[in-house]
Amino acid sequence: MPYETISVRPLAGALGAEIGGLDLRAPLGNRQRDELHRAFLAYCAIYVRGQQLEPADLLRYCRYFAEPAEYPFVEGIPGYPQIFELRKEPDQSENVGGAWHSDTTYLAKPPIGTMLYAREVPDYGGDTMVANQYLAYETLSPGMRRMLDGLTGVYSARMNGGRSGRAENRYMRMRDTDNAAAYEAEHPVVRTHPETGRKALYVSTRHTIRFKGMTEEESRPLLEFLQAHCTRPEFTARIRWEKGTVAIWDNRCCQHFAINDYQGKRRVMWRLPVGAETPV
Repeated sequence: MPYETISVRPLAGALGAEIGGLDLRAPLGNRQRDELHRAFLAYCAIYVRGQQLEPADLLRYCRYFAEPAEYPFVEGIPGYPQIFELRKEPDQSENVGGAWHSDTTYLAKPPIGTMLYAREVPDYGGDTMVANQYLAYETLSPGMRRMLDGLTGVYSARMNGGRSGRAENRYMRMRDTDNAAAYEAEHPVVRTHPETGRKALYVSTRHTIRFKGMTEEESRPLLEFLQAHCTRPEFTARIRWEKGTVAIWDNRCCQHFAINDYQGKRRVMWRLPVGAETPV
């Protein structure tokens, strides 16, 4: 179906689209909301440029997709606990999110989406890569798909050595990082999107520590193969940030990677987890 109230410009062959014709400082009409949601499902990751948003505007935009959720390890900005600031200062060499992953898969109900709003960005660099996990699953051999369809993954927040004291968190308002190992969940390795009905890979070496019934050592070779496969270049797109860009990607069928190529520069984003859903 054509889009009549918004413009949709695909970003790459695999996924992603730039949405035009929206001013997110005001409520959207029902037709705009429907078309926006349809584009989100079709392209997995969408973004709008040139927005000047307050926290309340971002929350309203979030609710076109689902209710806002919370992130367990960072305090929200004053008055808005679900919105928190991602900050990298010029003296930092490490960044947040610098590995392929889907957000907070270690929760029993991970967020269905992640929303980022660019408050301050470097002149160049600091892009975010996204990868289509529908394609990752669909391009596997029939035998591999049959095996993965029956596997359960174990997902942990411990991040290979813990979260406490990590250099990339120096200027963020962290909380409960010493308790990260307690955040652990089991989910299907292949999840079915409840709105599209398509299957997608749901593993990453960032958070998937093993397969249920296997040791970490036994699981590692297959996890490493799947991570390399699901981020093949032809499955990816690259979101180039400008001040005022707001993006949302679908964690049910996407992985993302924050590129750390802007040393000596400042980058400030607002991040908002969107929705909470049990993977099936």
